[in-house]
Amino acid sequence: MQACETPNSTTMDTHETLDNERSASTPGMDTATFGAGCFWCIEAVFSEMKGVAKVTSGYAGGSVVDPTYKQVCTGTTGHAEVARIIFDPAVVTFDELLEVFWQTHDPTTLNRQGADVGTQYRSVIYYHNDDQKRKAEHYMAELDRSGAFGGPIVTEISPLPVFYAAENYHQEYYAQNPDQGYCQYVIRPKMEKFRKAFATKLKP
Repeated sequence: MQACETPNSTTMDTHETLDNERSASTPGMDTATFGAGCFWCIEAVFSEMKGVAKVTSGYAGGSVVDPTYKQVCTGTTGHAEVARIIFDPAVVTFDELLEVFWQTHDPTTLNRQGADVGTQYRSVIYYHNDDQKRKAEHYMAELDRSGAFGGPIVTEISPLPVFYAAENYHQEYYAQNPDQGYCQYVIRPKMEKFRKAFATKLKP
C-alpha cells in the first residue's frame, strides 16, 4: 500500500498557513529537517519524542514553488516529503534526533521506503547550520564504517532549501486518521517498534 494512493481530502490543494520561520526562531529552540519516506511516518515518530515542540509535514528540495501533494506524488518536482522538527536542545539533542532518524527507516534504499517509490521518498537530512552538517556526516560515516545496515547508506545531506508546509490535512495525519489503511499497515507497526526501542525518549 502506497501513501500516494490514499484517497485525498477535499482540501488537498489548500495549504496550511504557517509562520514556520518564526516557530523555528523561538528563543531556546532549534530546528531539524528530515526526509525518510512518507512524511506521515516521520511526523508520527518525532511528535512523540521528549523535547519536540512541533513537527510540520512539508516539501523541500525541488524546483516547483509552493507545490501540492498531487504534484509531489508524480516524482517530477524534485521535492522530497520532509518533516520540520522544532525541538528544545536542552531536552533532546540533534544527535539523538539523528539516532531516531536512522533507526526508523532504511537509509540504504535509494528513493524508496517499502512500497513507496520515487525521489519524493528519498532519505535526506537538510541541515540548518555547519554543526548539523558536521554531525550528520560524521554519524553517517560511523554507521557505514560499522556496517550497521549491511549496505552503504545513501542518505542525502544537503543545506536547507526552501521549506513548504504541506496541506492542512497532512498535519498530524496519523493522530487524526489512525484507522486509515496506510496508518494501520505501515505507520502503526513502525510506531510500535519505535516506542519499544526508544521508550526512555518518549513524552509522558
